[in-house]
Amino acid sequence: MEDLRDYKVKITDAVTFNVMGYTIYGMPPPSSGTLGLALVLNIFNSYRDPEAAKGDLGLHRLIEALKHMYAVRMNLGDPDFVDISYTESEMLSPSFAQKVQHRIFDNTTFPPEYYLNRWSQLRDHGTSHFCIVDSDRNAVSMTTTVNYHFGAGVLSASTGIVLNNEMDDFSAPTDISPDKLPPAPTNFIEPNKRPLSSMTPIIITKDDHLIGVIGGSGGMNIIPAVIQVFMNHFILGMKPLDAVQSPRIYHKLIPNVVRYENLTANDGDHIELSKSSRIFLQERGHELSESGALAVTQLIVQTTESDDIINVHKKNGILTGVSDPRKGGRPAAV
Repeated sequence: MEDLRDYKVKITDAVTFNVMGYTIYGMPPPSSGTLGLALVLNIFNSYRDPEAAKGDLGLHRLIEALKHMYAVRMNLGDPDFVDISYTESEMLSPSFAQKVQHRIFDNTTFPPEYYLNRWSQLRDHGTSHFCIVDSDRNAVSMTTTVNYHFGAGVLSASTGIVLNNEMDDFSAPTDISPDKLPPAPTNFIEPNKRPLSSMTPIIITKDDHLIGVIGGSGGMNIIPAVIQVFMNHFILGMKPLDAVQSPRIYHKLIPNVVRYENLTANDGDHIELSKSSRIFLQERGHELSESGALAVTQLIVQTTESDDIINVHKKNGILTGVSDPRKGGRPAAV
């Protein structure tokens, strides 16, 4: 009861980084999402090739970048309790990303130990997300969670609120077995400490103008989902709906398996990674497993009528909102 009485909402500055001409604002630790996004985007930027993310080779590179990112991110935790400044600096560093990029080979993949992973991965679940932009172009990207579907399975009789199960997002010192890596010390349970998460709500600007808001739900699958939506639209030039609906891949580092989507969306469209892409990945040593929807995203983009970035003579452009057809949501406007 004392913990509940003393609990206070903590307000912190967003993590901000610049990459590929964009400024991205996101959630700071103990969320690992923004830093994970920064590392992967900086890896692609270090290729110094606008085509680096394109096609099946770009997909292979993405898988490799995700595996490296997941290995690094388990060194994160609540900065009020552990010193994560070195890891945070590395994940935002273009020079560190370049070193990682040099460990990615276009003709092969590697077993998990190659990625220098030290700790067991986070097992977070059950998030919800929404993106909002108003007429003045104020933007909100908000991810919330109770962890499992009904949190702790306990309903407060006085408030009607379902209590969360966020303790499960900590690493437990006793969670040790011969067949997996040890739990991450930076994410061990302590009183008043906040657990590591994969939330990745982001706001994107260019030349000080809002151009995008992205976020997702789906536990540790949020990070690769948001990365792929961002890359699809802002790097590969896909239209907003195509950027969200395009089939995705996911990787957890351990098990060393690429999960690819094969599903029918809520709107009836079939979403599946192409056979040619699967063959390309298998030829490079990836083990593949098909899956349904593992994460759901939302995207809002702002463009001018000519699809250019907002020009200085026009305050507001056209907003396009996409709610992921993998779930039943719909974009709304007032």
